[in-house]
Amino acid sequence: MSTGRLNIDLGAIAENWRALDAMTQAETGAVVKADGYGMGAGRVAVTLARAGCRRFFVAMAEEGAAVREALGPGPMIGVFGGHMAGDAALIRDNQLTPMINSVDQMLRHVEALPGHPIGIQLDTGMNRLGMEPAEWAALRDIALAQTPQLIMSHLACADEPDHPMNLQQLHAFTQMTDGIQAPRSLSATAGHLLGRDYHFDLTRPGIGLYGGLPYAQARTVVTIDLPVIQVRELAAGEAVGYANSYVAPHPIRVATVSGGYADGLIRAIGENGRGQLHAGQVPCPTVGRVSMDLITVDVSHLAEIPDHLTILGLNQSVDGLADAAGSIGHEILTSLGARYHRSYRE
Repeated sequence: MSTGRLNIDLGAIAENWRALDAMTQAETGAVVKADGYGMGAGRVAVTLARAGCRRFFVAMAEEGAAVREALGPGPMIGVFGGHMAGDAALIRDNQLTPMINSVDQMLRHVEALPGHPIGIQLDTGMNRLGMEPAEWAALRDIALAQTPQLIMSHLACADEPDHPMNLQQLHAFTQMTDGIQAPRSLSATAGHLLGRDYHFDLTRPGIGLYGGLPYAQARTVVTIDLPVIQVRELAAGEAVGYANSYVAPHPIRVATVSGGYADGLIRAIGENGRGQLHAGQVPCPTVGRVSMDLITVDVSHLAEIPDHLTILGLNQSVDGLADAAGSIGHEILTSLGARYHRSYRE
């Protein structure tokens, strides 16, 4: 097989959800946007529904339709992007719950789908999505008359527990929702880990379900094995890959593996020798630039060359790979391409 093998542990996703759920007295939902962080939204949602999750979140209505097809009727599917123009049929036919972000969205929804369930998104300082305090004050009575299923906001700096923005947003959200009977939600994974003051009625973990920081206790979800295509001996002074960016300081043995930035293995992994793959537990550094389809790896220290090297797994987490690329685990997971041979384990 010439393509990389992407192995997804659905049981680990379910265990991560259960562990996060055990940390709170609130309900625990799940974010399955971006095709379940690249893991397959339908498969992930069904797994989490079996584990007990009843509220799911996506970025846009089209994603919600795919999740509804997998789940069937029942669980709530919230759409962070709200009710966009042209979404009415998707929202109605798939029983989606748009998180209304503005007066315009509220008017659009009430005119197109009167009586259809909504949620409300408030802006507590991130300045990205949601109603600002003045807009919310003007619309609050109208919005509450729609009996929203959820009122939510989103933390900007929750992955820095001591950042003053966390308390600022907590106080803003509490003030904006004081006295409201609808369920409230402020936190994704990082906020969930800040403690119960941030939990309210529902938390919405995303990256923590898929094995990423800041949930350091998460079980590993993804492994990627890349087949070795060719092995060659380089003399001192010979270069590897585009732009001769790596020149061998002494004789080395280089393996070329099948995988590259077309597969979501970001080009920066190969810069300055920061990236590594593993032969079992033995690390093997990248040499030269990551190209579209290929990565070159120093395997001089291996007694035997395996038929594949592992770039994600127990010895290198998604965040370890992200660090090498100057990125974050979210980007690594959601960039994984379509060429992998994917397999699932329950």
